[in-house]
Amino acid sequence: MKKSLPAFVLTLWRWRASYLFLAPFLLLFLVFIITPVLTSAGLSFTYYNMLEPPRFNGWSNYKLLFVDDDIFIKALTNTFYFALVTGPASYILAFLFAWLIHQVPRRIRPLYTTMFYIPSLTSGVAMAVVWLVLFANDSYGYLNSLLMVAGLIDEPIQWLQNVKLIMPVIITISLWMSLGTGFLAFLAGFETINTELYDAGKVDGIRSRVQELWYITIPSMKPQMLFGAVLAVVGSFKVGEISQAVAGFPSPLYAGHTIVLHLRDYAFLRYEMGYAAAISVLLFLIIYGLGKLCFRMFASKGEL
Repeated sequence: MKKSLPAFVLTLWRWRASYLFLAPFLLLFLVFIITPVLTSAGLSFTYYNMLEPPRFNGWSNYKLLFVDDDIFIKALTNTFYFALVTGPASYILAFLFAWLIHQVPRRIRPLYTTMFYIPSLTSGVAMAVVWLVLFANDSYGYLNSLLMVAGLIDEPIQWLQNVKLIMPVIITISLWMSLGTGFLAFLAGFETINTELYDAGKVDGIRSRVQELWYITIPSMKPQMLFGAVLAVVGSFKVGEISQAVAGFPSPLYAGHTIVLHLRDYAFLRYEMGYAAAISVLLFLIIYGLGKLCFRMFASKGEL
């Protein structure tokens, strides 16, 4: 009787206990991840204002995104600029600080870990309020005051009004808050490395900490490197809260406008859910594609 059943049914029955334990997570993943993604993909081909039933309009939303919506192109450019700077920078800083903390005596590591990790626990709005005092546009701003006392400038710099300076300010604040989960993953990864590898490396000619890092540490931490890379990609493309708190919404000449803010504008202010869904689908495809690139870079051959 069992031989007549399909192979996948037999496999499910064989591992029924494992799938039973996985069922709660799979159910939540289906309801809160898969279903919203598929719903957004469907709504992206409609006109939907939440007052009337969705009306199918084909590719009109996507055509409007790339042909007629100049603000979206500006948001897309700002987001990629932000991601190209903060993505690699936050990833490298998280790994570098985790490596440096791993070099200090074990008894004081928790202190340094806490000091570097705490900024990531603070909300973007709260952290931006603190930084607003530093980058205030008048002479009472800490940075302007310091530069004027030092004689480097004669009048206050408009940090949050100058369109050329808004994005660098946002990047600075974001990098300060970037040592989050990826940073902890790197710290945990350093603890899992077999110390005998370093002894073997010394026998093979490795003489410096940098050589140990390049030839032993990084190859031994591929899972953590992959995890940190994916987090860096996702974090760099979801920027919006800090930009809104620092530069306002909308920012001067949309200098700090990002894809997430553009999505929020059409979804929660204009209630054009079909168009907002098209923006979210495009953002999902960008993050998914970069995530696959991270997998190819850091995953082993058997995991591709």
